[in-house]
Amino acid sequence: MSSLSVIVPQNISIVRPEYFFITGLSDIPYNSYYHIFLFTVYFKTVLGNSIVLLIIAFKRSLHSPKYFAVFNLALGDIGVTSAVIPNMMKTFFFDSQYISYNACLANMFFVNLFITVQSFTLVVMAYDRFIAICFPLRYHAIVNNTVMTLVFLVLWVFNTFVVALPVSLVTRLSFCKSNVIQSFYCDYGPVFRLACNGNSINTFITNLSAVLFLVTPLFIIVLSYLGIFFALSKITTWEARLKALKTCVSHLLLVGSFFLPVIFIVIASSITSLTPNAKVISTSLSFTLPPMLNPIIYVLNTAEIRVLFRKVLKNRSVAIRKNITK
Repeated sequence: MSSLSVIVPQNISIVRPEYFFITGLSDIPYNSYYHIFLFTVYFKTVLGNSIVLLIIAFKRSLHSPKYFAVFNLALGDIGVTSAVIPNMMKTFFFDSQYISYNACLANMFFVNLFITVQSFTLVVMAYDRFIAICFPLRYHAIVNNTVMTLVFLVLWVFNTFVVALPVSLVTRLSFCKSNVIQSFYCDYGPVFRLACNGNSINTFITNLSAVLFLVTPLFIIVLSYLGIFFALSKITTWEARLKALKTCVSHLLLVGSFFLPVIFIVIASSITSLTPNAKVISTSLSFTLPPMLNPIIYVLNTAEIRVLFRKVLKNRSVAIRKNITK
């Protein structure tokens, strides 16, 4: 675990590990069952979100700004679980806890990229609900497919650049003491804290990223719903208020499933010192459970998708009965 290789470019001596060692869960009996559970979560996540992607892609009536955002969120859900769980399976279930230096940086980049995409997509969805309720007559002029395409294009480019910056800064660090990462993947914080040279810029970037991708999105979402509640207070009948608010239920559930686990982890860490195993379990669940739950939220709270599911199931049952009678 302590074997390190030294890379010496011109006039600069940087110690980089040939590989990192991922600790993950340690000294827990039957921890393989937890990994099997995560694999089940991964299978359901990919299946559920793939169905949502296919329905939105092939059903022209769903080619609208709202479902453009849902499509993007489903991509982020598949991306983050694919960046986390398969590597976790390979690392721990097959007792291969070593990961090469370059593979570690790639893992770090993709996990953080898809998490930031999820966070910003929830902001875009909040903006969509804000315009739909507060400015209903101007909705189609302000929010349309062209606008959404540009918004998400900028989102992906911006997030790619911002996430690539801290990952690239890892390459200036020297790891001359340890290459053991106290996490279940190549987590940026535990990695740069292993460095034995100055890492103040990395600490600054970590704090800035937390503000940019967690605090700021949640703040904007809260502001948008304050505006929504203010607009609803002007509606005279409770029936009309509830009808408008009902269109926000699925988005509120998505926001809760994404941000609440992170908030609970931060609060728990500030109150008490979490053990490494507790951090691994809580963080891995916060990464993997929301993407699995999101497709269920879409289906239960979106009438259009529920109707399509019923049609698919009905057509499937009719086809099965026809095959049986033949």
